[in-house]
Amino acid sequence: MADEQALDEVVEFTSGLIRIDTTNRGGGDCRERPAAEYAAERLAAAGLEPLLLERAPGRTNVVARIEGTDPSAHALLVHGHLDVVPAEAADWSVHPFSGEIRDGVVWGRGAVDMKNMDAMIVAVVRAWARQGVRPRRDLVIAFTADEEASAEDGSGFLADRHPELFEGCTEGISESGAFTFHDGAGRQLYPIAAGERGTGWLKLTARGRAGHGSKVNKENAVTRLAAAVTRIGEHEWPLRLTPTVRAALSELAALYGIDPDFTDVDRLLDKLGPAAKLVEATIRNSSNPTMLEAGYKLNVIPGEAVAFVDGRYLAGGEKEFRTTLDRLTGPDVDWEFAHREVALQAPLDSPTYAKMRAAVEEFAPEGHVVPYCMSGGTDAKQFSRLGITGYGFAPLKLPEDFDYQALFHGVDERVPVEALHFGVRVLDRFLRTA
Repeated sequence: MADEQALDEVVEFTSGLIRIDTTNRGGGDCRERPAAEYAAERLAAAGLEPLLLERAPGRTNVVARIEGTDPSAHALLVHGHLDVVPAEAADWSVHPFSGEIRDGVVWGRGAVDMKNMDAMIVAVVRAWARQGVRPRRDLVIAFTADEEASAEDGSGFLADRHPELFEGCTEGISESGAFTFHDGAGRQLYPIAAGERGTGWLKLTARGRAGHGSKVNKENAVTRLAAAVTRIGEHEWPLRLTPTVRAALSELAALYGIDPDFTDVDRLLDKLGPAAKLVEATIRNSSNPTMLEAGYKLNVIPGEAVAFVDGRYLAGGEKEFRTTLDRLTGPDVDWEFAHREVALQAPLDSPTYAKMRAAVEEFAPEGHVVPYCMSGGTDAKQFSRLGITGYGFAPLKLPEDFDYQALFHGVDERVPVEALHFGVRVLDRFLRTA
């Protein structure tokens, strides 16, 4: 079991990593190297031989392997990203890169996404070195760059250029799972991610006839773009239940004593109350317009207008997504993927999922573990190119007034010290036997 030093170190390392500003603004504007060196130094002190790998200067990844006791067992990938999204200091109660520890809470950008998990991994590995513990199967530890953008400098680079480092890995764990979800009725749910929607970030381009703003123009690119964006934003995607989402609904319905009526899923969600938040974003594809670019002067009609759409599609839903976008954009607007990644599903009947469930239940016996599908994506998408099945498992025990999901990319991101202690204990328990 994780020792007291591990509990102290996970707090120290979470705070220390937060203090290293690894803001990823996209377009290559990020430098993860100081955080990578921080993690690598602590892994090396535990007897590992971490490799620092870059596709571009400063965009550093860390990979290390721990040899297991069973050479016949498949290896497990344990990964977390080092970059974070931007934070506007003026909006925060504390400076987002202070790593301040106040009233039993660690504050700062990355506290839940996901320097907390990075710190847990390092703390567990160091505890094992002190105790002489080896896991059953080989573990490959990876800390990546660029997850908050395209992953081209991070997991994509590692999967494409260094696949040999992940030899034998068949499964992986990373962010966004095994956290406490309070349902408002006294129940504590612990959702473990066993799927992700695919990423379909779109660039729309409308072309027309440039001209004077005072003249009649039936080929206005801005008008054409606005019409297409409105159709896309208002489109109601049909219901599509993947096996993971269907299992989530079935287990939640059983927990609440509700008939899982899949003929009227929206009504079923209503009956689930707050717990519906775990699945409501993953029963359909989605397309949300996010950015518009057009024009250079008020009285000039531009010849081109551009928009961007955050699109997501369920496993098996990409073809429908593409054909629907063809229809919604119409003949006057072209679209292309600005970034595309596959949708994922992971089996719920695997020994690994059972061991994750058991580890959570050991330290949170009052909780109810349920599967769920992530509405967004993680580095598991890139690692899936290597045949690695991904789960979301970054355990945290959270108080009832703590809105974990709202803090992802949110203001005043923070994590309770006790949540980190729980995470270390659960992660240690799972990885020893995984």
